Amino acid sequence: MAHILIVDDSPTYIEAMRHLLEQHGYTCTVAQTGQEGIEAAIKLQPDLILMDVIMPVMSGFQATRQLSKNPATANIPIVIVSTKDQETDRLWGLRQGAKAYLVKEVAESELISCVEGLLKV
Repeated sequence: MAHILIVDDSPTYIEAMRHLLEQHGYTCTVAQTGQEGIEAAIKLQPDLILMDVIMPVMSGFQATRQLSKNPATANIPIVIVSTKDQETDRLWGLRQGAKAYLVKEVAESELISCVEGLLKV
């Protein structure tokens, strides 16, 4: 089954996402900062990345931009999952290289549908 990298600084949200995704058969790895997420993506080559936006040191927008420009990770689809719910945030996230933008608290059906669509399950 597919391997998903969760990049988020909220332990509560990480556990909720991991539990939900593992229930659907996905393997999950966690990174708690944008920089950790970039390093993990390069090393692990996950099938998909779920990226928060508001994190210390490096935002999810910055991490997404770096991952989408790096030839080693450019083909990994990134889904931004954020509390930032403005249309300008969504457009900016997509411009940075994200393939989708979901707003927390995202419904389980919406998240799984998005993940499956990007993974072509």
